[in-house]
Amino acid sequence: MTVKYLVINCDDFGQSPAMNAAIMHLLEEGLVSSATIMAPAPAFREAAEWCRKREQPNIGLHLTLTSEFEALRFPSLTGGASLHDDSGHMYRTVEEFERSADTADVMRELTAQYEAVRASGVQVTHADNHMGSLYGMATGRSHIPHVLRWCAGRGLPFRLFRKVDPADPLLGPMPGVERAAAKASALAGVLGVALPDYLLSHPFEKRDGETYESFKQMLIDKLYRLPFGICETYIHPGVDDPWMREHIPHWEKRVWEFRLMMDDDFRYAIRDAGVTLVDYTFIRRHGRESRLRAGARLAASVLGR
Repeated sequence: MTVKYLVINCDDFGQSPAMNAAIMHLLEEGLVSSATIMAPAPAFREAAEWCRKREQPNIGLHLTLTSEFEALRFPSLTGGASLHDDSGHMYRTVEEFERSADTADVMRELTAQYEAVRASGVQVTHADNHMGSLYGMATGRSHIPHVLRWCAGRGLPFRLFRKVDPADPLLGPMPGVERAAAKASALAGVLGVALPDYLLSHPFEKRDGETYESFKQMLIDKLYRLPFGICETYIHPGVDDPWMREHIPHWEKRVWEFRLMMDDDFRYAIRDAGVTLVDYTFIRRHGRESRLRAGARLAASVLGR
């Protein structure tokens, strides 16, 4: 593709009222592409009811297997023993999840989350993964082949990536990531699962010395360097309220991400950089690889060519 397409997805819809308020506003104003909802999280019902009443058309499923914040611990929907720590909540870290979770328990939980969202009246457009727990990035224990088959059975595009942007701060330096991405995206192609071409990250945490202006400039610069094809990036926006200030680490970054989507400089840069905002309906139509080509790529990757 010789056009730059970008999905801006709001992760963590349903995690807390502060996150819900920000995401609802951005969706209502059409300032982001989509959001993905967390079925096990405490504010899920509020988010789902809002989506149902509005018949919101661009809501995906945020597959959730971890519960990282002290003030927002929650269990799985299925109660699978291997999905919980000693406190009875989902694991705090991806590493704990990867080391302990049984694949059968994982897949039952993903299905329960999907069914809970559908039962709430929300039409699911795509799926992605909270904290990347299914990718195997902490220990190498990946559930991606099972998840891709699961998505194929439900006709859901999935947040993965075919290529790696060398400038990406998370994926660029990761050893072996290009080969792993090639193999996983080839399997997705064989299974008919639509994907974006690139996944672009930025740090969740507020870095030392970082300000709103420096954060804004970093993301504006990224718009001008955007690779050709279909890219996705994600934000975790929240409104500034007393509860979030007390309980959510790096709460300022959440407020910055909310503010940035409404910033005239950022909106101008999208247009000036020649970027077209799209959602997962576009990826569903244009993000599938031919099964023949994908099969050849998968065979080559398995044989180590």
